[in-house]
Amino acid sequence: MGAITSVYSSRAETSNQSNKTEGEDDDLLDGKNREQDIAQFPYVEFTGRDSITCPSCQGTGCIPTEQVNELVALIPYSDQRLQPQRTKLYVLLSVILCLLICGLVVFFLFPRTVLIEDGGIKMVKVWFDTENKVVILGMTSTLKISNSNFYSVSADSLTSQVQYMNTVIGTQQNSNVTLVHPLSEKQVNFTVKAELGNTLSYLYYFCTLPSVKVHNIVVFMRTSVKFSYIGHVSQSSLETYQYIDCGANSTIVWDNSITGPRK
Repeated sequence: MGAITSVYSSRAETSNQSNKTEGEDDDLLDGKNREQDIAQFPYVEFTGRDSITCPSCQGTGCIPTEQVNELVALIPYSDQRLQPQRTKLYVLLSVILCLLICGLVVFFLFPRTVLIEDGGIKMVKVWFDTENKVVILGMTSTLKISNSNFYSVSADSLTSQVQYMNTVIGTQQNSNVTLVHPLSEKQVNFTVKAELGNTLSYLYYFCTLPSVKVHNIVVFMRTSVKFSYIGHVSQSSLETYQYIDCGANSTIVWDNSITGPRK
């Protein structure tokens, strides 16, 4: 009886194993059939309403190797990478920085007026033409140039005209006068030759009159200087009245211990 039972059990196990093998084979066949079905099914994109066949992979679900470097990746608009943090802050700081730089450039490069001041007559040399009754004056004047810009200024030309009683008695023009450094002052000396003759020949007798110790006359000087800097050209003018002694040579000695010149 026991032998019969063991025979039946062994047959049952053998039948179970054969059934399992047949089931696994069926599963493998079903899997291969599914893969074939999926391969034949075109790759589509599901947008919620309609499905669109992928144009890049042509419905195969794979991108050809030769087109990898030709395609552009599409990132959704809602992607976090397209929404950087503190964008407004960065834009505001950039605008402020640009305005600050522009303001500094305008402040330092904006052309300012170059001022000229009269330094007075420094020296006067007198010659007498006894034959023609003419007094010849050589007047050396001082001009102070003030540069308030943050760059050097070139004084290209200086023109000076001397008048006595609305009569022009001398003119002088100099070129390439000087270069004034930023935020500094510079003194320029120039000499104008003037002649007191013709209709002013009566001054010869006044200037040579021995009974008069000081032969002062008043002359009118008009001086203009042309400046150039960073492509900008300007001109400053100065008009002054000067007292000079036409009877003898005179030199003004400058002394730093006092506020004004002395003879």
